[in-house]
Amino acid sequence: MVRDDALKTRVMANLARFEVRGVQVDAHHHAAVAVALVDEGSGAGVEGINTPSMWSGNAALLLTRRSQQLTNHPGQWALPGGRLDEGETPEETALREMAEEVGLTVAAERVLGRLDDFVTRSGFVITPVVVWAGRAERTSANPGEVASVHRIPVTEFLREDAPIYDAGETAERPILRMPIGRDSIAAPTAAVLYQFREVCLRGVATRVAHFDQPRFAWR
Repeated sequence: MVRDDALKTRVMANLARFEVRGVQVDAHHHAAVAVALVDEGSGAGVEGINTPSMWSGNAALLLTRRSQQLTNHPGQWALPGGRLDEGETPEETALREMAEEVGLTVAAERVLGRLDDFVTRSGFVITPVVVWAGRAERTSANPGEVASVHRIPVTEFLREDAPIYDAGETAERPILRMPIGRDSIAAPTAAVLYQFREVCLRGVATRVAHFDQPRFAWR
């Protein structure tokens, strides 16, 4: 899938039709993440995914592996993001955190829209912000927060075996995972990626608030 004007127009149109569901939350428990569309290219590899040696022009999403030094969620897959600072909007936070975590600065006008807020087991409300982040040739992992930066081809999220549903504590709240290569990503990140696929790429108004997280992702 090429990262071109046709894809940008498609994503923008699908987001414009989508009725976002937000959650009221105090500033101390509100976070935002950047769902950043970039070019597929060289970078940290993922087992089972061929990493091109040159810029392909194909669309990818920017993901990270969190540093093992972090107290919360060490080593887990994540989207660039973090807690809102006082007076910030989710869009401002997502762009600031992306610059701080992976060294990618993107102008505010590159924000395409939002997806639904997702409430985590730890009590945080995550607001996903979809960003047209350009080619993004140069990224650099902030060693205090990020172990590695990955460009996952958008087509990987369209796999026939995605998503994966595991039994949760109740039948109404299955655990959601999204496969990438020979690995998989768990909710809440997986829930954001799945909704991005359904809403932005397929134009289907799919909700994800009911999906649960595996126990290792609760803390």
